[in-house]
Amino acid sequence: MTQMFREDGRRVPLTAVAVGPCPIVQIKTEDKDGYKALQVGFDSIKEKSSNKPMIGHFKKGKTTPHRMLREIRVDSTDEYSIGDFLEISAFEEGDIIDVIGTAKGCGFQGGVKRYHWKGGRKTHGSMFHRRIGAVSSGTNQGRVFKGKTLPGHMGNNRVTLQNIKIEKIDNENKIIYIQGGIPGPNGGVVFLKGTTKTFKKK
Repeated sequence: MTQMFREDGRRVPLTAVAVGPCPIVQIKTEDKDGYKALQVGFDSIKEKSSNKPMIGHFKKGKTTPHRMLREIRVDSTDEYSIGDFLEISAFEEGDIIDVIGTAKGCGFQGGVKRYHWKGGRKTHGSMFHRRIGAVSSGTNQGRVFKGKTLPGHMGNNRVTLQNIKIEKIDNENKIIYIQGGIPGPNGGVVFLKGTTKTFKKK
């Protein structure tokens, strides 16, 4: 993350995201696959780091093996061809996008950290500080209802942030500066796409 100052003096927190280029490895069509989509690769790797089936798949796509493959649904595939690249030019400064990523994993956590429980009294001898406590009655119902907040695995889930503004684009270094923070650790992989909302940020 970094920051910048606008002309009116306001400080804006930014996240720098390195973008593409992403080669089009495969084109899905309505006749053959039942839907229209582009399969794109990201993060080129050596052949020894891939397996033979994937090496053959990438050779069909006229490119070298890549670490990740993702599909992008499109209305029409006529303007695309295998071997083309999706460049940073697809985005412009001021665009409103959605950012999809995987949140940081925090392992097994208790309810106080995971769901911000208030917890029990801090006094000596209370025997109830950060414990679960009673979760259901012992007579009527006599079971724990679905959706009860309990300790468990925290993080490492898919997160989508909607209506995120592109504040600045560095075309030379292929970096997009997105307003605010995004899910995932430093060096993580995120997916940027046009937003499905009509709301625009100032």
